[in-house]
Amino acid sequence: MSTNSEPLVIRDDMIRLGQALKLANVVEDGVDARDVISAGDIQVNGETETRRGRQLFANDVITVPELDVDLIIETQ
Repeated sequence: MSTNSEPLVIRDDMIRLGQALKLANVVEDGVDARDVISAGDIQVNGETETRRGRQLFANDVITVPELDVDLIIETQ
């Protein structure tokens, strides 16, 4: 886990990993998301994730080591 934790609030019950990274401004577009995820630079709930379409739900944690941040999925 990183030293910084930030909530990532979503409207629906689920969001895909690539969309979540765009929403959090970690990447600019889907191509960037694909590259970062496929390189193994993102973790979900402590495990490296390489699927851009991975479904995320409330309380899932996205770790972005390069930015030293954990994004915690929350629903409205």
